[in-house]
Amino acid sequence: MIEIINCEQGSEEWHRARLGIPTASEFKAVLAKGEGKTRRTYLMKLLGERFTGEPADHYTDAHMERGKVMEDEARAAYAFMHDAEVTRVGFIRNGAKGCSPDGLIGNDGMTEIKTKLAHLQMEAVIAGKLPSEHVAQVQGGLWTAEREWCDFVSYWRKCPLLVVRVYRDEPYIKNLEREVGIFNEELEMLTTMFISKGHKPAFHGAVA
Repeated sequence: MIEIINCEQGSEEWHRARLGIPTASEFKAVLAKGEGKTRRTYLMKLLGERFTGEPADHYTDAHMERGKVMEDEARAAYAFMHDAEVTRVGFIRNGAKGCSPDGLIGNDGMTEIKTKLAHLQMEAVIAGKLPSEHVAQVQGGLWTAEREWCDFVSYWRKCPLLVVRVYRDEPYIKNLEREVGIFNEELEMLTTMFISKGHKPAFHGAVA
């Protein structure tokens, strides 16, 4: 069942909503079985969140702050150019997974916004497609939010705006569902193991 949490992304409430469950922005790590420690590191981070009650990654820098400002610019530019009403949300939880879309559009759509440095933006505009590094997040967002399409928006000031409409890729989503399910089973097993040794999770709902 979908739960929409209306909060500011990056806020304390947003971090709390994400604790201990895999999210679309990190589904790429869940799928990274053949890439050394990437998947294991993410698994351990979520396990740690369950027992500390604290987000594993909770930092910001000037580049990230600039990205937040430019994300608002990109959203406004997209909404104007496409005559779209974009509803902002904080976090969407659907069972033992979640996502933080940059906007919901109507009953079927959503948007994912990225800001890229000028030279990377120009490269993305020339390619004119969803960059491979964002496929897991976009398809994972569509799966988690139960939406039909996502407008991927890439932006940098004074550069052309890139908008790519991406529809659900059901074979990809089916594989993602399987891999996230396996990942969550491992996470639950480890959580239960630590509980059996007398360690108490820091927040309720750690074990599904």
